[in-house]
Amino acid sequence: MRLFATLLLSALLLTACESQAPARLADYRTLGELRVATRFDAISYRVDEDGNASGFEHDLLERLADTLGVPVRFQTYPDSARAIDAVLNGEAHLAAAGLAQNDRFPLRWSAPLREVEFVLAGNADSPEINREVDLAGRTVTLRRGTLAADAIEQIRRREPTLKAKYVSRAGDQSLLADLSDGKLDLVATDRVHFSYAAQIAPSLTVAYELPVKSHIAWATPIEADGGLGEQVADFLDDARSDGLIARISDRYFGHIRRLDEQDITAFLVRVQERLPRFIKYFQDAEASTGIDWRYLAAVAYQESQWDPVATSRTGVRGMMMLTSETADRLGIDDRLDARQSILGGARYISLLEEQLPDEVQAPDRLWMATAAYNLGMGHFNGARAIARKLGKDETSWWDMKSVLPLMSRPEYAARLKSGPARGGEAVIMTENVRNYHDILTRLQTVNAPLPGSPKLRLSRQE
Repeated sequence: MRLFATLLLSALLLTACESQAPARLADYRTLGELRVATRFDAISYRVDEDGNASGFEHDLLERLADTLGVPVRFQTYPDSARAIDAVLNGEAHLAAAGLAQNDRFPLRWSAPLREVEFVLAGNADSPEINREVDLAGRTVTLRRGTLAADAIEQIRRREPTLKAKYVSRAGDQSLLADLSDGKLDLVATDRVHFSYAAQIAPSLTVAYELPVKSHIAWATPIEADGGLGEQVADFLDDARSDGLIARISDRYFGHIRRLDEQDITAFLVRVQERLPRFIKYFQDAEASTGIDWRYLAAVAYQESQWDPVATSRTGVRGMMMLTSETADRLGIDDRLDARQSILGGARYISLLEEQLPDEVQAPDRLWMATAAYNLGMGHFNGARAIARKLGKDETSWWDMKSVLPLMSRPEYAARLKSGPARGGEAVIMTENVRNYHDILTRLQTVNAPLPGSPKLRLSRQE
């Protein structure tokens, strides 16, 4: 009888334990979708005002899901720790949330996606930090559970008056926005997030290099051979060898360090002082061409700094700096009329896009049209021919921007029907336009933009 009671109690306890254990998520093939635990982050996974998701890891995971033959479903969590827990608890197949590889968790980590360098960000007018001792009495704000947190705790053992303020739900861009507003003393972040924030807050500076580096990676459960972890490994091997990771990385990071503090400061001043008079014209141009008005405004700034009567020594004139020949083709009577110039320039970019092969996808298509806006389509087609001969992908801006500077070299210029060209200048122009466009998309108007200057605030969306 006692033995029976013992066996019954053991069975009840086992049943209770099993009922409390988390239910394991079905295999992605059985479930029919790949569930990814992530968090809102300006670099890895973000959603715009129209509900469109994007980001370095988002785009790469979309391609992974295509390879696996299932759709991807993103589940957002408040922070990285919760995203990791989602995989450990069987709520998600994979965690991808700007995670620095951390072997303390019983997970399988993928190969590195990108390297991470951690820094302390401050404001330019803050006291200088040359050595650890200069951190005494300062306050660092940072996300809990990051490798930067480990580095700060090690420094605090040596400099106990250094204060650490931990947050769990705020993202890097929110913290850096508060820092630029003077609400925080120092913020621990990584260099890419810092550069992204510095695009719209030129007062930010790298105050101190933290002695820690890591890699962003994906986390999957530890499984037997042939599981998702191995399939992710195979996908990333291919993505690295065929340049997919490099192309997606360039899409989000390749241009963000090109402008210096003076460039950004001047741009932000002119956003307030000059842009409001012309926003309506740019919006009309978007309505007629479908090109984001902020991108058209970025092109106009690169060309003329929003000066409707700008004139170059080569004879191009107006807001969009059109040649007389191009203006005649577009039916523009007065290149110095801001509205005519903006509408005409937008139509010209649209026409250049239409001349590109169907295989060129967005956003590369618009960037290539911008380079052709500078060079002319004849020269740009010559660059595409060079790309083919070099075994480069002529449908990829990542490849084309390495080819365009070759057009000024005699050995390559000799192959061009239209002669040599300053392809390097077209690359610089396009990359600057990408920067200005990024900044404009992150400056949100609070009131109606016209009439008068809009009230602008920095976007804190992660």
